[in-house]
This record gives sequence, C-alpha cells and structure tokens, in this order.
Amino acid sequence: MREVAVVTTGFFDGVHLGHRRVLETVVSSARERGEEAVVVTFWPHPRTVLQQDARDFRLLTSLEEKKALIEAVGIDRVEVIPFNRRFASLTAAEYLDLLQTRYRASLIVMGYDNRIGSDRKTFKDMEAYWSPNPSSLRSSSLPTALTAVGPLPFTWPRAATGSEDQQASVSSTRIRKALEEGDVEAANAMLGYSYGLHGVVVAGNKMGRTIGFPTANIQLYEPLKLVPENGVYAVDVEVTGNLFRGMCNIGTRPTVGGTSRTIETHILGFDEDIYGLPLRLRFLRRIRDERKFPSLDALRAQLEQDRELCRR
Repeated sequence: MREVAVVTTGFFDGVHLGHRRVLETVVSSARERGEEAVVVTFWPHPRTVLQQDARDFRLLTSLEEKKALIEAVGIDRVEVIPFNRRFASLTAAEYLDLLQTRYRASLIVMGYDNRIGSDRKTFKDMEAYWSPNPSSLRSSSLPTALTAVGPLPFTWPRAATGSEDQQASVSSTRIRKALEEGDVEAANAMLGYSYGLHGVVVAGNKMGRTIGFPTANIQLYEPLKLVPENGVYAVDVEVTGNLFRGMCNIGTRPTVGGTSRTIETHILGFDEDIYGLPLRLRFLRRIRDERKFPSLDALRAQLEQDRELCRR
C-alpha cells in the first residue's frame, strides 16, 4: 500500500512563483507530518482536449520541463493523469475522492483560485461542503483535510508600453500575456526563472553566415510551446554541455524576403557544427523590434550594435 501523502493537484503550467508557494506548502506540511509530498497533474492541457481556444492556446512548459521544475521544489512524487473527456466529466467531489483513495491523501492543498471538477468548484465551495459532511467524499477510513494557499501579489511592470504598473497576482495567464508582448523581464519575474525554449538545431538558409553572423535555427520539441513576440532578444544558450551568451531573432526575416516565422540565434564566441543537436534558450531581455532594413549592410551594422548590447 502507498504511503499516506500530502497532495496538491493542478496543471501547473510554468510552475511559477504562485505555484511554488503551493508546492512549498505541500513539502513543508509533508515533512512536518512525516508523509509523502505528492503532486497530481495531468496531460495534455484541458483546453486542448475540450477545444477551448485550442487553436491559439500555447504552453509555458512541456511535460518534462514541468515535472523537473516541480521536483526541484522538493516534491517526492509527480503523478500524471491522462486528461481526456471521461476524466473531465468527474465532479469535484468525485475527484477529491480519487485523490484520497488512489493517492492516500491525508491533506489536500489547493491554490486559492484553483477550480476542480466538471462543476468547477473552488476551495471555498469544497470547504463548505466538506466540513459538515466529512464522510461524504470518502470511500476509505483515512481522515482527510483541505487547506488553501492564498495569492502571491506581484507588481507587473509595464514600462515598455508606457502604461502604469498594475498590482496583480501571479498567474500563468499573465505570464503568457507578457511573453506575447515580448516583455520577457516581467514574465521572468513572475516565473522566478528565465523563460526558455528547447529544440533541435535544423538547417536554415545560411544567410547569417554570409554577413558574418552565423545562426542556429531551432525546431521546438514541444510544438505548443509559447514563442515570445517577434523581435531581437539577449539570451543564454545551452548547447554541447556549455553555456554561452546569444542574440536571438524571432520573426520572418523581412530584410531577406523571409515569410515563415523562425527562431534563430547567433551564439557569441561559438562557431561549431551543431546541426541535429539539442539547444536550449533562456530569454533575458528584449533588445528591439524586428524590422526590415534597406540593405544587408544596414542589417549588418545593426547586428553589430545588437551583439555588443547582448555581450554587455
């Protein structure tokens, strides 16, 4: 039989600072009680299965990235439930009962705004139902309690757009919005780490090499991963087991007549053949918009300035 556990559940896209507040509560509670710290998550994302905005929806983390980030907090075990329409039909009461019986939850920790089950119950809904009817959700004799973790306030900088700062809680939705606007610094502040893309290096048109700026083009391992707004970014680059500074362009390369969106990175101080190898980018700062230059010489001059800024 499995150990008794302190359990939390959710999709945890991005595993941002608000998520980590919940996860840390699970870990500390489990250690105090001498129990296992367990996260029950699911894959794929509900919006892709239920087709809610599925065409436009993008992820902050792949499944492997999410599991690694959760485990780094100190969680003992990450359980992944396949999300399908049958699973989506479970009510909140049925799902909490599953957490108790399958994962032996003695304490279930929820985020303050977490909604669970097909009936979309919040912690307050479940607490009101659970407390006077403690046996109504149980098919085992294991006593189970509920607790909630409140929001993590965050002042979201909007200096790039000239609007006033806004006070808000950290959320995956707000992080996606920041990345879609190219505001990687705000996204990183809410995530607690630098947002990344992970892919394999593929062949490009080699135009960068002809003007002295060879680039590594990547094809993402997770096709639904959110790619930041088009533009030029200072990035850290992990490749061949080493870390480099880089200059990443996301966009269509209008100066050379490009039409498809690419992710290409000039790696400072590096010029090796890495086709077919994995490469990870970590976004640090947006340098400028992508734009069309009147000539390759004008583009080269701008890239010289961009590279120096990224180096600094």
